[in-house]
Amino acid sequence: MSHPMGSPVGTDQPNAARVYDYVLGGTHNFEVDRQAAEFMISLVPSTRKWVRMLRAFLQEAVRLLVEEGFDRFLDLGSGLPTQDHIHAVAPHARVIYIDIDPVAVAYSRELLAGNPNVRYLQADMKRPETFLNAPEIRELFGDERRVAIGFNAVSPFFTPEEMRHVMQALYDWAAPGSKMFATFETKAAGKMTPRMAQFLAMFEQMGQPFYFYTLEECQELVRPWRPDHRGFRPLVEWLGLPPDYITEEDREGVDLEFYGVILEK
Repeated sequence: MSHPMGSPVGTDQPNAARVYDYVLGGTHNFEVDRQAAEFMISLVPSTRKWVRMLRAFLQEAVRLLVEEGFDRFLDLGSGLPTQDHIHAVAPHARVIYIDIDPVAVAYSRELLAGNPNVRYLQADMKRPETFLNAPEIRELFGDERRVAIGFNAVSPFFTPEEMRHVMQALYDWAAPGSKMFATFETKAAGKMTPRMAQFLAMFEQMGQPFYFYTLEECQELVRPWRPDHRGFRPLVEWLGLPPDYITEEDREGVDLEFYGVILEK
């Protein structure tokens, strides 16, 4: 894989978006990303299973929201829009992807070139004030603010203060009737293993500290958004997987659980 502009920008260090792409089975990654991903999987073997469930939830949530009439999607921390991202699941919808990483943005714009229904903004998802009034949003969405917002696989990268700020800012901006699909990676409070600690250290090295929360903390942090009638549910339930799909070993000694929810204003 080469940089779309012809230079190997950012290829000497692993990148979280490209690592995620590799774990999903994608091809938009470099050897440094593959090595980092395989090391992380060696530390937490259930990583590949959880990551694939996260992408499957995104697809399921988008399908549900399209059925409810949503045709505008604003997605935070999008990474690389490959492997059946929003625009592939809802090809007639208008989609705005957002990520702060310049390498991920450059590749993504190359991948999406020629698609009139999609824009990719380089912005910090933790600072909505920097992108909510961007001209690209007005250009693509017009004055419509009843939108679907993606907050998938990004909650671990927020401190509690950052998450409260983002949730409030998005709530204030969005019109009544808007919805947000979100996932939350949780573990038992106080539980940690040496391998999990090393796994978290890998994210620190990539410049993206990783935080686990309890389910109760997540339910508090999403306010003023409210869960719709489906509530917070483990991803295995959302996806209709067998109850034993996630084994005790998959919980990695810290009671790992991944929840999905569709929030509403």
